[in-house]
Amino acid sequence: MKPPQSKPYLKIGDVARLVGVSPSVIRSWESLGLTRPRRTPSKYRLYTPGDVKLLKRARFLRRVRGLNAPAIVQMLKREGLVRPTPDGASAAIGKRLRQLRVKRGLSLAQVAKAVGISLGFLSALERSHMSASVSTLRKLARFYKTNILDFFDPSESNSRLVQPDHRKVLQAGPGVRMELLAWGNTVMEPHLFRIAPQAGSGESYAHEGEEFLYLLRGELHISLQGEDYRLKPGDSFYFESATPHRWKNPGRTETWVLWVNTPPTF
Repeated sequence: MKPPQSKPYLKIGDVARLVGVSPSVIRSWESLGLTRPRRTPSKYRLYTPGDVKLLKRARFLRRVRGLNAPAIVQMLKREGLVRPTPDGASAAIGKRLRQLRVKRGLSLAQVAKAVGISLGFLSALERSHMSASVSTLRKLARFYKTNILDFFDPSESNSRLVQPDHRKVLQAGPGVRMELLAWGNTVMEPHLFRIAPQAGSGESYAHEGEEFLYLLRGELHISLQGEDYRLKPGDSFYFESATPHRWKNPGRTETWVLWVNTPPTF
């Protein structure tokens, strides 16, 4: 009698060859919640045959249907292949939005009308069933006379040293992950933005202050009142936040941006 075989696992390079996409594409899909690979003690990703099947379906949707990464995830959720479970950051945003609304004695309909979004969408945000783009979060923050920082977990104390696993995280719409690098009584607001392919801010938005960007990885397309700029790794960019702006990752791999706002009113 043969001993039971352990469940076969594949490393990301093997999966990339089987699926026909690059490892960076697989990592960007993972950031959107498409896959949840196991990790070894040394942090290597391990994938199952089921993961490979799911990733092949995602590749089909990208190459044949022409869908971008966020649209692929939404399609697979509708097909029941990806669980639409919110992460802790999304759940925290929903809870905080509801607290702000209830504290002011407002209905969902009143807030939705004032902000310019649908009642159903606002309800889904508060129940953590959906995430909002940066521009929508800005509208909500302005309506509640606060800032997006208030949507991060306010209970954690600030620290001089912030290790990667201890960063505060905000999921700002499909494919946009904001990792807060410092908080507390600061005059700057530094983030690491991780932006999936074709994801972005949504509509243009503006606020007080100044902004500095340094592109670490990938590409970034940013528009300032009709002027378009395309940033590549090593490029830096400065502008006044009062200028209406919007941005997007136009590439096929995840973009990483060191993004600093001052004062911290984002």
